Amino acid sequence: MDMEQRLAALEARLLAAEDHLEILRLLNSYGPLVDSGSSEPAADLWVAGGGYNFSGGLSGGTCLTAPEQLVAMYETEGHKGLVATGVSHLTATPRITVHGDTAEAVGYSFVVLKEGDRWYFWRAAINHWILMRTPAGWRIKERFNRGLDGSQDSHDTMRKILD
Repeated sequence: MDMEQRLAALEARLLAAEDHLEILRLLNSYGPLVDSGSSEPAADLWVAGGGYNFSGGLSGGTCLTAPEQLVAMYETEGHKGLVATGVSHLTATPRITVHGDTAEAVGYSFVVLKEGDRWYFWRAAINHWILMRTPAGWRIKERFNRGLDGSQDSHDTMRKILD
């Protein structure tokens, strides 16, 4: 391998590492934004028209469209109540696969809620994110989130790690 090839290979590895880091920063921004009541910045993690499909809470499979419907959800009394009580939306380190200007990530998320003087795990879920590179950086195109309730949906989502 000559110097030009080595340099090109090194550049490709650096760009891949930068993509992974940017995606981690994006996904790990979600919790602090929603937990601080920053509705619009949280919704702006998605591309316009992107979706958040989740189970539990409102139904067995609710799909909201960014940004308007996400902002509306974060502005509900139920969500504001969580913020006022003390809540932590945690994103565990996902497995990320980049395909040029698109990417997928699969990983767990947890919601920790404060009750009196104690904290407890309120919800655990598996997530499959589809991401895309935009002029503003990586953004979420789709987030598919299923509670870890033993359902086929949750198992199928976990198995996406094998793809």
